[in-house]
Amino acid sequence: MRESIRRRLERLCDRYEEVGRLLSDPELQGRSDRFRELSMEYARIEPVAQRFNAFTGLERDARLTSEMANDADPEMRMLIADEQRALAEQISAEEEALQRLLIPKDPHDDGNIFLEIRAGAGGDEAAIFAGDLFRMYSRYADAQGWKTEILSESRGEHGGYREVISRIVGQGAYSRLKFESGTHRVQRVPATEAQGRIHTSTCTVAILPELDQVEDVPIADSDLRVDTYRSSGAGGQHVNKTDSAVRLTHLPTGIVVECQDERSQHKNRSRAMSLLKAKLLQAERDRQASQQAATRKLQVGTGDRSERIRTYNFPQGRLTDHRVELTLYKLEDIVGGDLDAVLIPLAREYEAEQLAALE
Repeated sequence: MRESIRRRLERLCDRYEEVGRLLSDPELQGRSDRFRELSMEYARIEPVAQRFNAFTGLERDARLTSEMANDADPEMRMLIADEQRALAEQISAEEEALQRLLIPKDPHDDGNIFLEIRAGAGGDEAAIFAGDLFRMYSRYADAQGWKTEILSESRGEHGGYREVISRIVGQGAYSRLKFESGTHRVQRVPATEAQGRIHTSTCTVAILPELDQVEDVPIADSDLRVDTYRSSGAGGQHVNKTDSAVRLTHLPTGIVVECQDERSQHKNRSRAMSLLKAKLLQAERDRQASQQAATRKLQVGTGDRSERIRTYNFPQGRLTDHRVELTLYKLEDIVGGDLDAVLIPLAREYEAEQLAALE
């Protein structure tokens, strides 16, 4: 284990013992806020401290076993060698698990998301590709047991979407999909192409965490313009008879959101407000990130062909994620919703970056 990681773990164990002593102080139990704060800290660091103590126990066992490696009995030496190999495997696995536990947890990882897909360069083919991407994410969500709700949509003339905004509800949706933000590029022969030429089109994808009430972003009434209009989506007799759809404009930033999925104007406004707050929080997080680093791997670009995080090459059946230099020749499976082959390497790369930052 790297010395810098070990020192961090040792400091955390010292803090664990210190917090335990503080919690046992009778005087503290009368101060509910401080007691609650320390209790939360204790619960957060307890799994790491206990695992590190177990890890150091394995290291002691390995040292003792090593001292016995020169036993005169050949049979005993073989048994000791087997024990050494087993301990080495355990130590390696525990070291990896400890490093993962040290990575700061994103508070939104377990929560729901807003998924936005917009057609970029490429005209009708870009809109069709946006529809393909939405179907890919919807099928992945279904496989995870999550629920997908369309909040607003603008359909393309020849299929797909010029823009589609949806909400995905499910445990861990943000942790799985948060690295999907960016420009996605497709290379294929469109159905409308008579001469069989390959076209390149793009879409931008944005993943925004849905906020908990405790994270509420304050929005002054004077900063908000509210417009209502008639829903243009499916809805039987209800369509175009009441102004149930809602559009919110945040005047200081110019951010506009809308929702027309629900039949109730009140529900649409609530959904739109939740999306607006998510956008404002993301804008603030992006601002802070840009101050901390000159470059960011995960960002939504302009949708220009030269910007991309991923390429979907249909003639070759190839998917390439340019951030982690990942190439897979199982494109049909991936666009069919089998996304883990892409998502897992992205998560591992993120963990590696976080561990490097810890050092």
